Amino acid sequence: MNTSWLSVYLRRRVLCLLGLGFSSGLPLALTGSTLQAWMASEKVDIRLIGIFSLVGLPYTLKIVWAPLMDRFTPPWLGRRRGWILVTQLLLAGTILALGTFSPSRHLMFMGLLALSVAFLSASQDIVIDAYRADVLPDREKGAGAATSVVGYRLAMLTSGALALILSDHLPWRHVYGLMAAAMGACALFAFVSPEPPHPRGAVPASLREAVWMPLADYFKRSGAVEMLAFIMVFKLGDAIAGAMTTPFLLDIGFTRTEVGTVNKAFGLAATIVGTLAGGGIIARMGIHRSLWIFAFLQAVSNLGFTGLALLGHNYPAMVGAVAVENICGGLGTAAFLAFLMSLCDKRYTATQFALLSSLMAVTRVLAGAPTGFLVSSLGWPLFYAVSTLGALPGILLLPRFAPWKGPANSAAAD
Repeated sequence: MNTSWLSVYLRRRVLCLLGLGFSSGLPLALTGSTLQAWMASEKVDIRLIGIFSLVGLPYTLKIVWAPLMDRFTPPWLGRRRGWILVTQLLLAGTILALGTFSPSRHLMFMGLLALSVAFLSASQDIVIDAYRADVLPDREKGAGAATSVVGYRLAMLTSGALALILSDHLPWRHVYGLMAAAMGACALFAFVSPEPPHPRGAVPASLREAVWMPLADYFKRSGAVEMLAFIMVFKLGDAIAGAMTTPFLLDIGFTRTEVGTVNKAFGLAATIVGTLAGGGIIARMGIHRSLWIFAFLQAVSNLGFTGLALLGHNYPAMVGAVAVENICGGLGTAAFLAFLMSLCDKRYTATQFALLSSLMAVTRVLAGAPTGFLVSSLGWPLFYAVSTLGALPGILLLPRFAPWKGPANSAAAD
């Protein structure tokens, strides 16, 4: 039976992921840009503000403790929802505590609290990622990925832009108190979300099994190492182009207000449209075929910035280039997250998804490093033209790891 584009989003397990995605995204800015703004407003040394970026380390190390969340089950709500509830309540309390201190007087203690928030947030990400992979059949994985991304982006706006606006009218402790209340309210989604089915033997019998077996299970697959390379390069072209978008737009004459309005706000809206459309298309076409189509769209979308670079300061062209790039990026993200979920064994989803998703983060960080040198050597038009070549490694590996007629395409007809 074919699934319509919209009906897949009306299913309880998909709708709940909007709230869980919001819960996952809310803490990020509270230990990042928003906390930096608070410290800057209290005249904290800029060098110390820079050092505070290290509180984000738990997000890169979550594979270390992910096996614990596969092995142990809290005494309420089940293995996945139980851990979601625990991390949400602890996050609400720790964010509230963070807001009761002052950066100018309690900087070290606030650093420890911020690190705790990041650790709990990374832990919540582990279990929500695992929940999403466990609860969704293949035909709904694209829609589930899309709703999660939408919720995540809305949460980042809330704890980022909205928090900064509120700080102009309220004391910082009240701003963090409101964010803590929002985090606590997210716990409602742990209660209304359905617990994924756990077949017999789905829970590792020992901690050793929880640590070792996810890796053994993954690497015994044919082409496991090459698959990791595919995961790292699939969105390489997007990562290269995205690293320079803001400097590019400013360099060709757009104001910070124009860049913020179009590239950030309008770009977010375009990304949401792309991810939601991607989820609907995946429900109809399957994961593998969607990956093929979206991979080519991602590559071609970079050429919009090549055209803008040739035109120069042209507002309609900027809006068009940003819209195309973000819509196509959203399509690709929905399909790729669905693909990663389909790779996970339900016994070890938390650990395996933490491994796979961390590789995506590595690509995003490393791909941006040489882009400034490329721009200096090539100029903006040629840089964006060359960035499309970043999509080629992923496209060339698609026949091996996501064949057009592969089994993941049959889900659309379930």
